[in-house]
Amino acid sequence: MRPCSLSDLDAFASVARKRSFRQAALERGVSPSLLSQTIQRLEQQLGVRLLNRTTRSVTPTQAGEMMLAGLEPAFSGIAQTLEQLNALRDRPSGRLRINAPLPVVHLLLAPRVADFMRRHPDIELEISGDDNLIDVLGQGFDAGVRYGEDLAQDMVAIPLQSPPRRVVVAAPDFLARVGTPLTPHDLLGHSLIAHRFARGDVYRWEFMKDGQPLTITPGGPLTANEPWLEVRAALDGVGFAWVFEDYVAARIASGDLVTVLDDWCAPMPAPYLYYSSRKYISAPLRAFIDYMREARAGG
Repeated sequence: MRPCSLSDLDAFASVARKRSFRQAALERGVSPSLLSQTIQRLEQQLGVRLLNRTTRSVTPTQAGEMMLAGLEPAFSGIAQTLEQLNALRDRPSGRLRINAPLPVVHLLLAPRVADFMRRHPDIELEISGDDNLIDVLGQGFDAGVRYGEDLAQDMVAIPLQSPPRRVVVAAPDFLARVGTPLTPHDLLGHSLIAHRFARGDVYRWEFMKDGQPLTITPGGPLTANEPWLEVRAALDGVGFAWVFEDYVAARIASGDLVTVLDDWCAPMPAPYLYYSSRKYISAPLRAFIDYMREARAGG
């Protein structure tokens, strides 16, 4: 039997890990049909079926599980060796994929992207804004961002900024029309601009005063999944919005928006960059970690 192509073996490992031709093809930048042909070629060469395929799922056979278990350490060693060589270069290079919630992308990452890329022109940066709690590493990302430090034990978490705060804002004309709420309960019955996650649930408004939490479920004429739309709607007098303070700081300073219930709006958990402690840290990820630490230290 002639030796198998390293590329074909890597293609198989990608499909077997993700249990999906489509996701593996997306990660590799090829078509699912081409990837399927690669696996078929590999199976014919080995004389054994590696994957069970149905219209709904892709799962490794016993032989496939055995092969994947043998390939993972080998590919990890190859990747580590290549990254060690990359670290010896004057400039880190390669692809870096980061997954983060939309507010982190808008408020924390977007303002820094251009500077990071100027410093590291050989890094191919991909940032995916997503409020869903996906398996970041399982989806092929190098690192993710989440609010709070409650992560799996094999993860490393690095704070990216001090704890942010959400505030309740409204346009002055709207506030003059409906009155100023004194407690979160006073919001009930008014027009509240809700945020719905892609997974379907509406983000509840969480308040805190004197150590006592209070949560309400917003209801009103508008529900959105894009924070900037929620800010725009508040500016236009649609209702009260509950948004990160950094989204509206300039509008508050100019008087276009007014905050209410400030004494009920406590800081939230800080956003953390997290990555696996079991994987070798690539040169691009190390550069990103160092950059974000520097940015936080500089304010």
